[in-house]
Amino acid sequence: MAAKIYTDKDADLGVFKGKTLAVLGFGSQGHAHALNLKDSGLKVIIGLYDGSKSIAVAREMGFEVFPTGEAVKRADVIMVALPDTKQAAAYERDIAPNLTKGKTLLFSHGFSIHFKTVVPPKDVDVILVAPKGPGHIVRRQYVEGKGVPSLIAIYQNKSKQARKVALAWAKGIGGTRAGVLETTFKEETETDLFGEQTVLCGGCSALVLAGFETLVEAGYSPEMAYFECLHELKLIVDLMNESGVSGMRFSVSETAKWGDVTVGPKIVDASVKKRMKAALKDIQTGKFARDWVKEYQGGYKRYNALLKAGENHPIEKVGGKLRSMMPWMKKRKLGGVQAAY
Repeated sequence: MAAKIYTDKDADLGVFKGKTLAVLGFGSQGHAHALNLKDSGLKVIIGLYDGSKSIAVAREMGFEVFPTGEAVKRADVIMVALPDTKQAAAYERDIAPNLTKGKTLLFSHGFSIHFKTVVPPKDVDVILVAPKGPGHIVRRQYVEGKGVPSLIAIYQNKSKQARKVALAWAKGIGGTRAGVLETTFKEETETDLFGEQTVLCGGCSALVLAGFETLVEAGYSPEMAYFECLHELKLIVDLMNESGVSGMRFSVSETAKWGDVTVGPKIVDASVKKRMKAALKDIQTGKFARDWVKEYQGGYKRYNALLKAGENHPIEKVGGKLRSMMPWMKKRKLGGVQAAY
């Protein structure tokens, strides 16, 4: 049975009449949600820790900013837009002491609730609103009168109004303009982690690096290896994004199609799928979450070392040089590495 898709007509911003909405954190998702909700005519305040660099930025954008605990105290609906690893400490220190009966806790990712690094009291509603796109796209689409498809989920529904609140928030950020699907905290968290690790980030970057290294080690120039294994990936992904895998195949040459259907399955074979299943198992059992929290508590040593090694890979040097030859790309510096978007 096809999932119901909620649109503007299914959501009512009147649910927030006389209510105060707080966004804790002002990063990628936090700033986009806050700005979109404010532009939808809702009362939004920002909660930040003392000394945060985002305080001045949020005030410049017209928001009242309070210390995190004070924002929780003043608000009816509180969005926890903090990094997963920092939510538990912020919850214990600032959120829990000010979380009174009848309030709503809202997340854009289910990690902390699903893996119980945050355990809220039973007398509050706990919901999820997760746009399927980064914050700058959520904001841009809203400003253009459009929206990003979003997910909602209900974990606790003490008030019996949790779904209405989730849909109203989704409408306030523009999600119902595109369509909203309902999921669960468990499904959203586990599928999101799996996608990041095995396909979108981990799988994709590992595939690109392995392809680049294979060509360079065989004596081909790093520039040619970069073009073939990284640069042209965007073309293929865009085609799949626009019309699916079959649509992509329709748009490439017959030679490319033949290589796709005959060689691709030899590279990403049954052994890869077996390891994907093992990665999924680690997510489902909570092993990945425990390891990640432990890494954070240990000061991110291995995490930082692995990121540093990635920044020093030869593909980054040749990529920076080649991207400088592409004036159509909007470029920016990310952690010392030149990027483009």
